[in-house]
Amino acid sequence: MKKENMLRLIQDISNANGASGFEDEVLTVIRRYGERLGEFSEDSLRNLFLRRAGNRGGRPVVQLDAHTDEVSFMVQAIKPNGTLVFITLGGWVANNIPAHRVRVRNADGEYIPGVIASKPPHFMTEAERNAPVDVSNMVIDVGATSKEEAIRDFKIRIGEPVVPDVAYEYIENRGLMIGKAFDCRLGCASILGTLQALKDKKLDVDVTAGFAVQEEVGTRGACVTSRTIRPDIAIVFEGCPADDTFTEEYLTQTAIRKGPMLRHIDARMITNPRYQRYVLDLGAKLGIPVQESVRKGGSTNGAPIHLSNAGVPVVVVGLPVRYIHTHFGIAAFSDVENAVKLASAVIESLNADVIRSF
Repeated sequence: MKKENMLRLIQDISNANGASGFEDEVLTVIRRYGERLGEFSEDSLRNLFLRRAGNRGGRPVVQLDAHTDEVSFMVQAIKPNGTLVFITLGGWVANNIPAHRVRVRNADGEYIPGVIASKPPHFMTEAERNAPVDVSNMVIDVGATSKEEAIRDFKIRIGEPVVPDVAYEYIENRGLMIGKAFDCRLGCASILGTLQALKDKKLDVDVTAGFAVQEEVGTRGACVTSRTIRPDIAIVFEGCPADDTFTEEYLTQTAIRKGPMLRHIDARMITNPRYQRYVLDLGAKLGIPVQESVRKGGSTNGAPIHLSNAGVPVVVVGLPVRYIHTHFGIAAFSDVENAVKLASAVIESLNADVIRSF
């Protein structure tokens, strides 16, 4: 995919509203950019499948995975003063939440602006000033002055999704992207970039992409996509937390501008060591920059996929993102380019014998 097309895709898919369970806008973007790459289908969870043009059956199946949801919020209740009580969807740190703009979906399906607010310090007691930050002490303010107004005029309903209000920006001379939902919209873009790179290529495998929902609330969508696709092997793309701004240099394993990161382990998966080494060695052979890490926490859709069927070899191709699970992420476009190069090279090298060796 040409650079300008990939950047446009990343912008559109990053800006799309896609709280966990409400990923419809993201799917619309993916369908638009992937319409010539294969055949789309959906399930009732709104997992989106893209079967590569050229699949013919009777061959090993490669699953490409990325998730479409983003860390987000949901309206829980409306206070008498018109402010909204909310819950988190995904792994937020409370300190990162207040004093940011958000978009709240209303009964008309329109996303309206709001601000995550807390009591001003002028009115806090000493105990409140020293208390830990907690979501229960925050509200979303859309500008209503009563519950009745919030319902009647703003058309607020409980159970509606709320997403960060952030506009994507590309800094051309630095090759840097700033925006929301890079976890895992960069992965979704990487799938489409990989399928574009493989277009009209002769392969010894069939390839099906699963754009999974609800990863941020427990890797739920991938439990279903893996049962539907029934892969023999898989590549999971994931926006992963960069560690290069707070970790000692000798421990830094996920830096931006140094290529995709392949994890050996996380909280829910020990990566198949034979497959992992195969991909790392292939990257080195082809001169593709690749990082590797040992993670003590976190997990990805690789967890349910590698335990599906009779067991599936999985590698996670991580796109380093600074300040993940906040409103704003920073990522390098070159890391996306190299993730696509790596995944494409791996798929072109696979056949039944290679897969059995893992």
